[in-house]
Amino acid sequence: MLEFCKVERDEHLLLVTLNRPDVMNALHRPANLELEKVFNDFSTDPELWVCIVTGAGDKAFSAGNDLKYLAAGNDATVPPSGFGGLTARFDLDKPVIAAVNGLALGGGFEIALACDIIVAAENASFGLPEPRVGLAATAGGLLRLTRQIPVKQAMSMILTGRSVTAEEGLRLGFVNEVTPEGACLERAKSLAREIIANSPLAVRAAKHIAYRGLDCVDLETLYRAQRNLPVAQTLYGSADALEGPKAFSERRKPVWLGR
Repeated sequence: MLEFCKVERDEHLLLVTLNRPDVMNALHRPANLELEKVFNDFSTDPELWVCIVTGAGDKAFSAGNDLKYLAAGNDATVPPSGFGGLTARFDLDKPVIAAVNGLALGGGFEIALACDIIVAAENASFGLPEPRVGLAATAGGLLRLTRQIPVKQAMSMILTGRSVTAEEGLRLGFVNEVTPEGACLERAKSLAREIIANSPLAVRAAKHIAYRGLDCVDLETLYRAQRNLPVAQTLYGSADALEGPKAFSERRKPVWLGR
């Protein structure tokens, strides 16, 4: 029985809703441990291909770390998989979409940055205000933001702790799309369906290689090695790798098996 999040399955899609609306979906250690299990299950379930993360209510995706819980002297250690069970999960090749339906601050922004796609409602806002409370965004925010937008723009947000609107996030480049208020989840589901229409093994191989390439100093080495990566070998040895060309030649929609 889940206490701090809600989970809904829809065929190959998993919807995870951070569910602590009384504290703007801020997360404490029990919530982080619960989410770790949720994402562990998502990563290993062969029938789940894409995940959407959103927040309960219409005000917040997540306000980040539950500072009142921390200030009370409680253990705030995050699990090995990171804040929200996601920010340190570098081996997750399945796509994750953030549907940001309100404020995403601190750890909440770090969860969104750890996702592959961010769809934001026009009332969403993003920031890393940790320096204002004597902390630092060490759940990936300092590292991911400087990789996803120009460094000078990232440093302006990081050093001042200021928040930006969804539209500014779109201009900066870490937001993919902005929707009217209340519509970001449906748009995220639409994008998820587009991804699910593709071969799940091909999607995972593409995600793995794309991210690995971002941090690869020697592009030629990775280029020559990519077909030998385990995710690529799994893809090209699969039934789906045969099904795609066959369906194309037979002028029909492919039936993906995920194996």
